[in-house]
Amino acid sequence: MQAGRRAALKGGFVKAESKIKTLGFINADKPSGLTSSAVVNKIKRLTGLPSGHMGTLDPLASGVLPVGIGNATRLFEYFLDKKKEYVAEFTFGVTSDTLDSTGELVVSGRIPTEAEICGVLPLFEGEISQLPPKYSAKNVNGRRGYELARAGVEFELAPKRVTIDEVTLLERVKEDAFRFRIRCGGGTYIRSLARDIAEKLGTKAVMSGLRRTQSGYFKAAEAVSPDELTEENIESLIVPTENVLPFEKLVLKGAGWEKIFNGVPAATDYPDGRYKIYRGDTFYGIAEVKNGRARIKTKLC
Repeated sequence: MQAGRRAALKGGFVKAESKIKTLGFINADKPSGLTSSAVVNKIKRLTGLPSGHMGTLDPLASGVLPVGIGNATRLFEYFLDKKKEYVAEFTFGVTSDTLDSTGELVVSGRIPTEAEICGVLPLFEGEISQLPPKYSAKNVNGRRGYELARAGVEFELAPKRVTIDEVTLLERVKEDAFRFRIRCGGGTYIRSLARDIAEKLGTKAVMSGLRRTQSGYFKAAEAVSPDELTEENIESLIVPTENVLPFEKLVLKGAGWEKIFNGVPAATDYPDGRYKIYRGDTFYGIAEVKNGRARIKTKLC
């Protein structure tokens, strides 16, 4: 088989010269102190394929970091609104430029009681307005916010709407630190939540610990440490793309398949919506059905 040719394989398509025969996602358990990019780079090196993560975890944070391998990265848009769950530690009576304990800490404010904290948490559930941290990956005129902040450049970020389904106080872990469980939608900044809860109580706080326990389909109980990934075992740990997507299966045959694969909408009896599209047993991508016509929305080939 000539270099550059592609073959239909489990989970989509992969370059024929790659050793990996399954495309999909690694449910990585990022340790604290390691960057998300470092995890992705190791997976790239082991697979020899382009890879990318879904949702950055700060170096301080640990937990679920789904990494798409090969053409699975084309499916990221279908996961952006998936719910996430975190266990976070907030330390009160202190603030920092980064809104977490890795920044320059300044003692400021009092330590609230558990009852006071519980009293304001309902204010942060539902759809709320949240101001992202300046030390973040937000794009500001073509540059990342953290790059500008580190360079001492003054800039402002706009508040954004985020959805938080639950904020629960789990326990007091130290005199000034409390542990919370947070269930939220994509785009929520937990560091900003620490700041905002403290401000509502008339004090300051930073995020001093964070573990992502779930990101959509992926859960911490099933995640694997990057240290455990090797060339010999990595393929067995890949979750195939079709297993992750929350869509029903659409199968077209004959002329209908030839039409849709060549960009021509095909007639179908399937209800309106998005579907995983197959030809036989091979997963080809995402199709969208509207008014009795199906078309391919995202190809994996």
